[in-house]
Amino acid sequence: MTRGIGQHDAMSQNVRRMHCPPGAVLAVLADGWLYPAWVVGASRMRQVDARWPDPGTELHHSVGAWPLLIDDRTISLERTPTALTVRARGWLLGEARVRVEVRASGDGCLVRLQEEPTAGPAHWLPRPLRDAALRVRNRETLRRLAFLAEGRAAVVVNPPPRIPDAG
Repeated sequence: MTRGIGQHDAMSQNVRRMHCPPGAVLAVLADGWLYPAWVVGASRMRQVDARWPDPGTELHHSVGAWPLLIDDRTISLERTPTALTVRARGWLLGEARVRVEVRASGDGCLVRLQEEPTAGPAHWLPRPLRDAALRVRNRETLRRLAFLAEGRAAVVVNPPPRIPDAG
């Protein structure tokens, strides 16, 4: 059973209200090249499968800070009209199942990010410690996602003025 935004389940979760239509958030999620701009810990993109975010496609990214970068990947597990679920990897840090769900709300949307570590050091931490760390990191992840989605939506609604030809 899929739970609605704001309901609790076994995964660590954060919810953020964004001042843009759901499609603006989903467009950022669908643009794999933007992944390091909103995912805390991802530092650069190396390759994006042409069909991203269809299930089974991959983002090839690096985690860490230069010169201590580790190349890894994120795999799309499920894509629906309102959500994306991935298996995010960042060894030596671990692996997690992450779901981003978007729902219209008033003149904007609510975005819920759920994360459940499935392998690596975070998976072995006691749930209260793990959830506290994930909440802090994912609060910033949603903040970055909001900057991108709201900023892109504002440009579509209020395009920059056209510069006249100099000819």
